[in-house]
Amino acid sequence: MSVKFVALLALALACLLEFAPPARAANPIFPKLFTADPVALSDGGRVYAYVGVDEAKPDDKDYVMNEWRVYSSCDMRHWVDHGSPIQAKTFAWAKGRAWAAHVVKQGNKYYFYSTVEHATVPGLSIGVAVSDSPTGPFVDARGTALITNDMTKQTDIHWDDIDPAVFVDDDGSAHLYWGNTFLKYARLKPNMTELDGDYKVMPVEPFTEAAYMHKRGATYYLSYSQGFPEETAYQTGPSPTGPWMPRGVIMAMNSGVKTIHTSIIDFNGKSYIFYHNAKLPGGSEFRRSVAVEELHYRADGTIVPIEQTLAGPKANPSPGCKVKKK
Repeated sequence: MSVKFVALLALALACLLEFAPPARAANPIFPKLFTADPVALSDGGRVYAYVGVDEAKPDDKDYVMNEWRVYSSCDMRHWVDHGSPIQAKTFAWAKGRAWAAHVVKQGNKYYFYSTVEHATVPGLSIGVAVSDSPTGPFVDARGTALITNDMTKQTDIHWDDIDPAVFVDDDGSAHLYWGNTFLKYARLKPNMTELDGDYKVMPVEPFTEAAYMHKRGATYYLSYSQGFPEETAYQTGPSPTGPWMPRGVIMAMNSGVKTIHTSIIDFNGKSYIFYHNAKLPGGSEFRRSVAVEELHYRADGTIVPIEQTLAGPKANPSPGCKVKKK
């Protein structure tokens, strides 16, 4: 084989690679459904991502959401669909609306805190379900709502008790954050299904919704959506209740959808932020899509602002991670 032939062959292969169709981008990570309001849980060498399902048709003018789904990955690139572990009607007292939820592990149980519309108390409420497995099924842990719209009096809107987020501290104490327009919080009893005392309003402004709490070292990070269209901002403090120092914006607002709704986890030595946008074909305000990026901290503990990408994070497999090749 002549040197000239080898050179021509290499050139031809390079051209083929250049014009070959690229592999599917990692983001959005669930391309078969419109999904929104992600919350992630790292447990046992896997990441579990819980999402609401947007069922709105292209011409619908409101959210159509009836269930949540759970996916898992051992490498942050390949995801397994575990189906729907819970639906809005899992709560017999609920009328419907499977809005944003949060999942946390406490002991050997998994607790699912969800936003649903109450059947008899006007407005949106927060329920609690429980399972022995991160993939469910989840069952109503109380038989009644944990938070109802008539319990909070800061606004007259019917959607001000949404977006529950639970943070379990190193000492096992659990804190619930929720709200729209006003950020509310309360401690939970050890059973994780009752408030431990009265709720309080946290003085965070401007605050829209989607509060989330995580901890790194001795620093607590309160992230949330501000403005409308929303961007993700954060503050830091020495405890789960502050006092808080504003730190700026983590992720800028979306195009094509006014909400963003983020959650932050650590997995295999790296940090990640989950969010939603409208990047799937046919995406819109009510047809969203969940994505994920790697998150980085500066030496002083502040978060480096994050750009949304199609590539998503690099593979980060757990020991023994096996994925099905497609």
